Amino acid sequence: MKRDLYIDFAKGLATLSIIFIHTAFWSGQFYIPAEVRVFSLVFDVALFYALSGITSGSNIEKTFYRLLKLQITYMIFVTFLFFLDYFFKVFGLNFFSLEWLKNFYSTFGSKYTVTNISNVPQWENLGNWYLHQYTNADTFPVIMGSFWYLKVYFILTVFGVLILKFFPKHINWFIVLCIILTLLFNIFPEIYPTGQVGYVAFYLAIFLIGNRMKGKKIPAKIIPLLYGLVAVALVWMFWFYGNEIFYKINRNKFPPKIPYIIWTFFSLVTLFALYNRLKVSSENFVTYIGKNAIFFYFAQGISSSIVYFLVVPLKEYLSWWILMILIYLINVILAFGISAILKKIDSFGWNILGILRKKTAVK
Repeated sequence: MKRDLYIDFAKGLATLSIIFIHTAFWSGQFYIPAEVRVFSLVFDVALFYALSGITSGSNIEKTFYRLLKLQITYMIFVTFLFFLDYFFKVFGLNFFSLEWLKNFYSTFGSKYTVTNISNVPQWENLGNWYLHQYTNADTFPVIMGSFWYLKVYFILTVFGVLILKFFPKHINWFIVLCIILTLLFNIFPEIYPTGQVGYVAFYLAIFLIGNRMKGKKIPAKIIPLLYGLVAVALVWMFWFYGNEIFYKINRNKFPPKIPYIIWTFFSLVTLFALYNRLKVSSENFVTYIGKNAIFFYFAQGISSSIVYFLVVPLKEYLSWWILMILIYLINVILAFGISAILKKIDSFGWNILGILRKKTAVK
């Protein structure tokens, strides 16, 4: 079956948007106006769940195999990250000093104060990461701050494929159930559960809607109506919550509450409106990013941490918008290079695992 380059293109654009979001909300906290940081959320992580729904099917074995491969790739990455973080601390302590390391980490701001710097590896962190408890990686704080997406992806993909397999005629009912649960959690916040329940309820609805859209095209005459409904929802949001809600969109993202949910409507309508309408006939820079989205997602956590050390000395000398464009371009370039390195490390890790499997196999 011919690969749909629109999916890769959309994933690539969504990944570039995520890099911009993390440029704006992490190091950008020092110099980018709040209005720009909020607008960066227009094309956000909800797109990935919708695209995952479009590309998912009811084959449980294939889906679980894909998730297993992703888990192993993730474990290879966090193992590499663990030793990179550890050896950097050892380097700093042995060739400089504890004070030098503290000054180094202070670049990330007081919000990310490091509490334990030593020559002793914190193996408990590696175990936590393997099981998706994202304790901080001191040298690269953005990484674990963006990994919440991965845990939710694993959970909703399992639920999603089970629904697609065993309840193919009830998908619409599950979408309605997810929407009702999301509304209940918002209307009655006292019953809003901790953990990932709120995330999964909302994003599973998007996943299933995406699956229902597979192979379909929204009629052209319906598109203006959909954008009209988005506009009405936004007007209602500002009327009901007040204009100050604009500055609180990110606070309503974790977990997703009604203002953030409404904020995602524009990007989701755009994604589905262009699906099976916008033709991407050849591979390009953006489709390459989309095809390697997971490695770029890993890489941007590293690159978005590195650019802090450019922002801090430059923010006093450049206009915020010039610095924002410069840092974003550098972030993309760094993510591109780091993702290529991570692909090599992933391949090496899989080769090591293959050798171990052969050596330990019972004859």
